Amino acid sequence: MKEKQMPKYMQLKQEILSWLHTGKLKPNDQMPSENEIAEQFQMSRQTVRQTFGELEQEGWLYRMQGKGTFVSTPQTQKGRDVQTIGILTTYISDYIFPHIVRGAESALRSRGYRLVLSSTDNDKDKEKESLNMMLSQPLSGLIIEPTKSAEGNPNINYYLSLDYQHIPYLMINERYPEMNCPSLVVDDEEGGFKAAQHLIELGHRKIAGFFKTDDLQGINRLKGFIRAHHHYQVPLLPELVIHYSTEEKRQKPYDNALTLLGQDERPTAFVCYNDELAVHLLEAVRTSGLQVPQDVSLVGFDDSSLATATEVKLTTLTHPKTELGSDAAELLIDMIENKRVIGRETGKIYKPELIIRESTIGI
Repeated sequence: MKEKQMPKYMQLKQEILSWLHTGKLKPNDQMPSENEIAEQFQMSRQTVRQTFGELEQEGWLYRMQGKGTFVSTPQTQKGRDVQTIGILTTYISDYIFPHIVRGAESALRSRGYRLVLSSTDNDKDKEKESLNMMLSQPLSGLIIEPTKSAEGNPNINYYLSLDYQHIPYLMINERYPEMNCPSLVVDDEEGGFKAAQHLIELGHRKIAGFFKTDDLQGINRLKGFIRAHHHYQVPLLPELVIHYSTEEKRQKPYDNALTLLGQDERPTAFVCYNDELAVHLLEAVRTSGLQVPQDVSLVGFDDSSLATATEVKLTTLTHPKTELGSDAAELLIDMIENKRVIGRETGKIYKPELIIRESTIGI
C-alpha cells in the first residue's frame, strides 16, 4: 500500500518557493491568480488560499487590495528575519511522524524559525530529490531522518555539501555511520531486549520476531531480541526470525505469521518491529482462528496511537516522538546560533520503557 503523500498545500508551497529561489518569479512580480493556480495544479481554491496565506505571513508574498498578490522584495523578506530549517523524514503523514514534526515545528516557531518539510517514502532516489530541493534554497539548518539507513548512503555527496557549506544538520531515529553529526535516537537494541525479556519472564519459550532490516532501527531491535534469548539461554529457532524490507512490509510478515501459526508447535508470542506491524499481525492471528493474548502474546514498539486503537490494547515500547522532534529543533537552533560546541557526541539516546497492556499474558 502506498504511503500518504505530503499535504497538498505544502507541496504547492514548496513549488512556489522554488519559483522564487530560481528567479522564475522576481520581486514585485504579480502571482498567478488563485483560480489559475488551482486549475494548473488540480487543487481547490481553499488549498491555494491556505498556501498564499502562509507565504504572505512568512514575508514571501504581499497582497494589494483589488490588484492581487505579489512577490516581496528581498529587503522585505530580510526585514522579517525569518530563517528556514528543513526537516527531511521518511514519512510525514503516517504513524508516529506527525508527532515528531509537530514537536519540531512548535519549538521552531517559538524561536522565530520557519519550517520546510519533505519526505522520502523511505526511497533513496526520493531522498536525493529532497536533499537537492533543500539545498536549492536559503537554508539555516536541516533535521534528517536517514532513508534505509542499513543500506548505505549513496547520497553522501549531498551531506558532504552540507559540511562544505557549513550548514548545520543533525539526524533523528538513526544516523549514517560515516557522518560526523549529532543524532537523537532511541536505544532500539535495548527495546528489542526488553520486548523479548518480558515474554521470556512470562514463560514463553517459542517467540517469533518480525523485524524490518533495511533500517538500522530494525537491525538493532533484532540484535536486542537475539541478545535476550542468549542472556536467558532460551533457544531461538532460525525460522522464528522473520526479516523484511520496506517494500515487503504489507505481505511478507503477514504470510510468514500465517505459516508459523499453522504449525503443530506454533509460536506462543510475537515481537513486532513496530505497532503498525503488530496491528497487522493481530489480524493474522484472528485469521488463523486464534486469539490475542489467549493463544498468542503480541508486543509492539513505539507506543503509537495504534497501540490503544484496537480492541486488544498492545503491550509496547515507548518512543519519545514529540519530545524527540522538539529536542532536535532546539539542538539545531543551538548549532545555528553557536550557543555551544557541537560534536557527534552532542546527540541524545532515549531509553524505551515497556508499557504492559492486554496483548501479553503468561503461559
